[in-house]
Amino acid sequence: MATRIFLAGASGAIGRRLAPLLLEGGWRVFGSTRSVDKAAELKKAGVEPVVVDVFDADALQNHLYEIRPDVVIHQLTDLPHALEASKMTAALARNARLRDVGTRNLVAAAQSAGATRLIAQSISFIYDEGTKPHRETDPLLPVTHPVYGETVQGVLSLEHQVLEAPLEGLVLRYGLIYGPGTGFDTPIAPGSVHVDAAAKAAELAVTRGERGIYNVAESDGATLSEKAILAFGWDSGWRPGSAV
Repeated sequence: MATRIFLAGASGAIGRRLAPLLLEGGWRVFGSTRSVDKAAELKKAGVEPVVVDVFDADALQNHLYEIRPDVVIHQLTDLPHALEASKMTAALARNARLRDVGTRNLVAAAQSAGATRLIAQSISFIYDEGTKPHRETDPLLPVTHPVYGETVQGVLSLEHQVLEAPLEGLVLRYGLIYGPGTGFDTPIAPGSVHVDAAAKAAELAVTRGERGIYNVAESDGATLSEKAILAFGWDSGWRPGSAV
């Protein structure tokens, strides 16, 4: 029987690029969305859709207990398309809550369902000032930061929950995402990563790497992704059709 993967956020920018990679690898993919319309799109793409809100802890746990996934991939975000400035203040608050409460519900459901590995999306562009390129051990911005303090709190909560759970937890600190479905055709800022390369990192992490935090960004002097390159065989230049 094919290994079962539960992809939380399957209809998101990274989730849409990741699901085909997992299917091509022979995995049986169950993908979550809150939208019935998007569920139909997932089914058409070969994903077994699960319509559920991660904040509904009981429903989420019931779904995962029925699916019994071997691996859970957390690609949930709640941000506006192209990071529309007028919507970002509210979005940052929602996203921080998602990383805190949503992650807690997902980790609990994964444990209850008997999953053995958990891969979660984090971010690499909230490192504090200091020598670049930033390594995974560098400090993040303080939680008192006037703009990103709440984001930092959400990220710390997500990462601690994933790494402290009795699962093999891997945290992927993505750079700023660009490419199809993101609203950005080119790198947004130093430390960016193409959405396809970001998806590839998650696909590789299903079977490679050990518990820990991994920067996943282009080597442009802002962030050092050597750990992911060595552990996963990851290449920031990977695109569909490239060799693994």
